[in-house]
Amino acid sequence: MQHELEHAVAVLERTPRTLHALLSGLPTAWVQATEGPDSWSPFDVVGHLIHGERTDWIPRARIILEHGKAQVFEPFDRFAQSDASKGKSLDELLEEFASLRAGNLRTLREWRLTPSDLDRTGSHPEFGSVTLRQLLSTWVAHDLGHIGQVVRVMAKQYGDEVGPWKKYLRVLGT
Repeated sequence: MQHELEHAVAVLERTPRTLHALLSGLPTAWVQATEGPDSWSPFDVVGHLIHGERTDWIPRARIILEHGKAQVFEPFDRFAQSDASKGKSLDELLEEFASLRAGNLRTLREWRLTPSDLDRTGSHPEFGSVTLRQLLSTWVAHDLGHIGQVVRVMAKQYGDEVGPWKKYLRVLGT
C-alpha cells in the first residue's frame, strides 16, 4: 500500500482509543507484565509512545519542512520513558498520550501537506536521507507494532495456562 496521508491519519487517530480500550482500568498484573528481563510492559509502551509524540514524529517533520537535510535529527532516546513515567498511573499516561496525539494530528492537518511536501527530505542520524513520507509511514507502522507488542505481552501472561491450545495460538510464539 502506498502512503496516503488521510489513510495514515485514520490509523494514528485510533491508537490512543485502542490502547485506552485495551488497558484502562486493568489490574497492575496486566499492565506491568513483561516478556522477561529487558522487555517492555504495556505501561512502558505507552510511556514510549508519549516520548515519541514529544520528540520524534512532528518535531522531525517540522525539521524536514523548515530545514530539510541541513539539520540532522536529534537521536531518539528509545528508553526515555523509564524516568518520564515514574510516579504516574497508566490512566494518566493514556490521557497524556491521547492529548499529545490529538495536538500532533491537529498540527499535521494544519500543514495541508502536498505530495511534493511528502517527498521533501531530512537527515536521520543513522539512516541519512529520509523523506517526510517515510517518516509519516513509519509513525503508522510504529503505532501498529507497539499495539501488537502490547497484545503479545498480555497474551503471554497466560501462555502456560492455556494448556494444549497453545499450539494454535500464534500470539504465544508457537
